[in-house]
Amino acid sequence: MSGPNPLKLIPSVDKLLSSDEFLNIIAEYGHVRTTRTIRAVLHDLRAQIQIDESLPASSIVDIKTLVAASMALSDESSLKEVINLTGTVLHTNLGRASLPTAALEAVVEISRGNSNLEFDLAAGHRGDRDDHIEAILIELTGAEAVTIVNNNAAAVLICLNTFALGQEVCISRGELVEIGGSFRIPDVMEKSGCTLKEVGATNRTHLKDYQQALSDKTGLLMKVHTSNYEIRGFTREVSYEELASLGVEHNIPLLADLGSGTLVNLEDYGLEHEPTVQEVLGAGADVVTFSGDKLLGGPQAGIIAGKKTMIDAVKGNPLKRALRVDKMTIAALTEVLKLYRHPEALLQDLPTLRYLARQVKDIRELAEAVLPAFEAALKGIATTNIVETSSQIGSGALPLDQLASVAIEITPLAKRDSALVALSKAFRELPIPVIGRLQDGRLLFDIRTLESSDTLIRQLPGLDLS
Repeated sequence: MSGPNPLKLIPSVDKLLSSDEFLNIIAEYGHVRTTRTIRAVLHDLRAQIQIDESLPASSIVDIKTLVAASMALSDESSLKEVINLTGTVLHTNLGRASLPTAALEAVVEISRGNSNLEFDLAAGHRGDRDDHIEAILIELTGAEAVTIVNNNAAAVLICLNTFALGQEVCISRGELVEIGGSFRIPDVMEKSGCTLKEVGATNRTHLKDYQQALSDKTGLLMKVHTSNYEIRGFTREVSYEELASLGVEHNIPLLADLGSGTLVNLEDYGLEHEPTVQEVLGAGADVVTFSGDKLLGGPQAGIIAGKKTMIDAVKGNPLKRALRVDKMTIAALTEVLKLYRHPEALLQDLPTLRYLARQVKDIRELAEAVLPAFEAALKGIATTNIVETSSQIGSGALPLDQLASVAIEITPLAKRDSALVALSKAFRELPIPVIGRLQDGRLLFDIRTLESSDTLIRQLPGLDLS
């Protein structure tokens, strides 16, 4: 190493902290954090010198830039808003349902300060957080009572633990589903303290199969709506009515897990039929569980509706406290449920339903409006076209129901997989990342779920295609 030792050119921590250049940084981030970051940056500089015997940055200004960049990067939240153009409306990895404006405003308002979350204002003593939402859920579902937990998996878990701890639960082999995150019905039964009693065959189950499986150890009959797959051909399943009657005959309750769950007839919006909560309760199910953030279009929650005696038992389970929802979930879910009181405006007010029922001609018009911005941003890099495609509902809802849609098709001029991957990455690195899907050497952006075309168009010139 010739000349002065680069290590000796690095300013001390104290010199940096007392310099004018660092006054603004200290004011913004605080003395303690700035000191800690300076030490980390200087440590990295010394390590770099040991490797290549040169000083990448020596002046106070250079070090200030490194320190400021480091703290700004660490302050950037890893949880970001994204534009979902994958073609999957309820995308589990992208947060599922988009909340309506009323729900967002309610969350902000209730989070601003204290609230009567568990306080009865009329009586002046402690209340139940379920009271804020139970009445409207009873109104909409027709149930005797309702309670909520943090997701539908939790709803199934606490119901099994409440009604069949140490007992057998009879369920059809064809309903032993696995949903996202390797959540399997047999596994949750085991964790809830129940014993699985499989009945019937994968494709055909008869009422007599349940009858033959009953014993003095049977604590619960369970029917799971297989919302994330469908068996076709030589099939048979036992209806809710048949199972409910069997349960009444033997004094065994029926638990129905709808998974996605819906409060409206989806056929009215051009979609395939999905059993509603009202239908299943009307068929005789004692308890029904379903999600708040799937077809319902609300925040993540697990809703448990049914007979009052059984809901009271769930509320009395110690697990309820561990699985309860917070004030923000209650505020958002309440506003979403209010929209169902005005079904005529539901299509306009509820984003999930609006996306699912969006007409192809409307999607195409939106695609034509944004296409020029894509063409300008990708000139000389890729070709862009409007193509017909198919969207899907997602999150295990109506798995075979493909929705006709329109997409922006982007094909790199360089016919290499690496070019396509780099292009997709560039869109993910935009200020508001744009997520599409790769298919047959193309990047597709399904326009069905595009809410604000202005937001998308405005940031396209910032694509880093280097």
